[in-house]
Amino acid sequence: MTTVMTGAPDTPDTAGHAAPSAAERDHAYRKIAARLVPFLVFLFVLAWIDRVNVGFAKLQMLQDLQFSEAVYGFGAGIFFIGYFLFEVPSNLLLEKIGARRTLARITILWGLASMAMIFVKTPMQFYALRFLLGIFEAGFFPGVVLYLTYWFPAHRRARINGLFMTSFAIAGVIGGPLAGFIMSRMEGVEGLANWQ
Repeated sequence: MTTVMTGAPDTPDTAGHAAPSAAERDHAYRKIAARLVPFLVFLFVLAWIDRVNVGFAKLQMLQDLQFSEAVYGFGAGIFFIGYFLFEVPSNLLLEKIGARRTLARITILWGLASMAMIFVKTPMQFYALRFLLGIFEAGFFPGVVLYLTYWFPAHRRARINGLFMTSFAIAGVIGGPLAGFIMSRMEGVEGLANWQ
């Protein structure tokens, strides 16, 4: 016969220990949130910057690489095709190999794809890297939401998802000024164009 944890302060669990009190559970969940949410928000901010930085780099990049508006538009949009096609497979992989490995895979690969943009010279290279970036970022947001369900019970998820979703606003507040700073102040650093 198994004892079900009811949340009553002195209910013994299966090992004969007293179940944690509501205050102890609240403290534990606050501690988990304090460790997970800032890191996940930071990752989302990076994902947002990787996704939209091409818009900030557009003018200088088109001029330097002699790309047309059509080349830019297709390259910017192909990201979402990769994202759409690989979002479900990415989340199936999350369920199969675990959140830590999947989120690590996603962040490392999108970082490498984003860094590789420095080497773009032709439209095909631009298309390929934007498509790969979409593939690699696919599953990040839903993966984080699923990951949070592993840590928080249903009655706590609205609050924790709300905290994570503040990353949308934070990304806009940080990403735009950061891109503006890079585009206006970093031309020629290490011999690179500002868009690089």
